[in-house]
Amino acid sequence: MKKMLRVLAIGVIAAGMLPTTGAKEVGDGDAEVAVLKQTSRAFSRVAKKAVPAVVFITVEKTVQTQQPGFQYNDPFGFFGIPQPRRPRQQLLQGQGSGFIITKDGYILTNNHVVGDADKITVKLNDGREFEAERVGTDPKSEVAVIKIDAEGDLPILEAGDSASLEMGEWVIAVGNPFGLSETLTVGVVSAIGRNNIGIAEYEDFIQTDAAINPGNSGGPLLNIDGKVVGINTAIYSQSGGYMGIGFAIPIDLAIVIKDQLVASGEVTRGFLGIQLNRQEMDQELAESFGLDEAGGVLVAGIVEDSPAEEAGLEAGDIILEMDGNDVEDNRTFRNRVALTAPGKEIKLKIFRDGAVKMVKVTIGVLPGDEAAQKKAVEVSKKLGLAVRELSPELAERFGHEMGEGVLVAEVEPYSAAAQAEIQPGHLILSVNREPVTTIEAFSEALAEAAERGRVLLRIKSQRYSWYALLRFE
Repeated sequence: MKKMLRVLAIGVIAAGMLPTTGAKEVGDGDAEVAVLKQTSRAFSRVAKKAVPAVVFITVEKTVQTQQPGFQYNDPFGFFGIPQPRRPRQQLLQGQGSGFIITKDGYILTNNHVVGDADKITVKLNDGREFEAERVGTDPKSEVAVIKIDAEGDLPILEAGDSASLEMGEWVIAVGNPFGLSETLTVGVVSAIGRNNIGIAEYEDFIQTDAAINPGNSGGPLLNIDGKVVGINTAIYSQSGGYMGIGFAIPIDLAIVIKDQLVASGEVTRGFLGIQLNRQEMDQELAESFGLDEAGGVLVAGIVEDSPAEEAGLEAGDIILEMDGNDVEDNRTFRNRVALTAPGKEIKLKIFRDGAVKMVKVTIGVLPGDEAAQKKAVEVSKKLGLAVRELSPELAERFGHEMGEGVLVAEVEPYSAAAQAEIQPGHLILSVNREPVTTIEAFSEALAEAAERGRVLLRIKSQRYSWYALLRFE
């Protein structure tokens, strides 16, 4: 207690609120208090501007659950005849946040908030409730768009410029943590460009210490001008609650995704056709290629018949710039390519055999992207699992090799996949003895197997592999 009081006293003295002997010092203290009051009023102005456009989202989804094994049709437990357990319907409910971005009712939120919900309900700050339409979701970036039909102009939030954010800037998070509506917290930008977190496939997160808790997901992260700079998405926590580290999707990225979802309901990503080296270009690796400084990305391989091959890129090339902007690391470069519209010509500055040269490449369409993913989701749901394509980061994290198979991302409890002891992080190497290394190949093989009612999968963990025969539910 003494220590606490001492710290508080120091804070009061530092603010100039205790009597001092010099009149000048008192004046300085008054000025400092005035600055604090101005800051406080700035936060209040942001709150008044933002809160009306922030919405409370509740979702419902009905799922089939089935207990493993058998139950005995005998209330007394004697000589009962075993009967298969019958599937039961279970209503799952969730909640989160979102914010209105257009006066005709488009709302930005997170994919994991609305995902594949059967019913989405949006409650406005003025108390009105609407059933929302899911416009589109993008699991790879965690961005989702929903829409409500409301009479009159709706309050909206203006998008800011997340690219200009700097560490230490004030930011304000608004949302509905734990179902507590209209909650505002204040902090600073702790870091920018966070990736390799494992939240989404395409990551470029803003890190903040503004308190973010369950239910904040999908709400806006605002700058001091009240403009949106990010979508609150996740927290780092060992307890499930706030621990000073939150992550938000940059609004610049979210707007690109939003525009595609509104236009077509899905996202089409750019494709270059190179395999990036696992190790980043640090100083030691750069020197081994004859470069004086670290930076750029190392091309480890070229995909056959890809834009990169047509442009003449080669394994061993080091990409230093893209359209005049420095290339910093693998993840950032991959994100920039993915967000480039197919058909656009880009200029790459590369280092090859001791010389620098410029190469023009026309970006293609990422093969087997959203259409294949949707097809895979529909079919694999019958087995109770979800898969995703193996990336270098995921391969390293789970101890696999690139090109081995497709990664199991989710397994539903009591499903056919769960009873076969398949777990997230396992690889599916083959379907009915046919190797699968892409989502497209997996979905096609599984769709064919579904017609026969069962499928033979070869599964691999870090330690061993095995075959599992699963029946479609």
